[in-house]
Amino acid sequence: MRQINKEVMGSSKNSEDVLANTVDSCVADALIKLGGGLITGTLFSLLLFKRKSWPAVFGVGVGAGMGMSNCHYKLNMPYLVGADMIKVENQAFRRNNVNQIGKDSS
Repeated sequence: MRQINKEVMGSSKNSEDVLANTVDSCVADALIKLGGGLITGTLFSLLLFKRKSWPAVFGVGVGAGMGMSNCHYKLNMPYLVGADMIKVENQAFRRNNVNQIGKDSS
């Protein structure tokens, strides 16, 4: 049913829908990473650290940090400059122009 609605509506998307989908993806990803960190920390706590609580807390912190970092990247992706957008000048051409400018003014 979703595919039919997309075909009928066309390919235009509202900016609110794009932002909502991105935020939903961020929240889901952050929850998965948080849960993974909690499970990993709990397993380390049970198996290696004699049931101390700090490995579980550390795992939750690492998971939350990874989720937040991924959300930050997803939300700022349109503003990142890709390598294909950078234009590099020929340095020899630039040096010759600077030298000519200096000679012309004297």
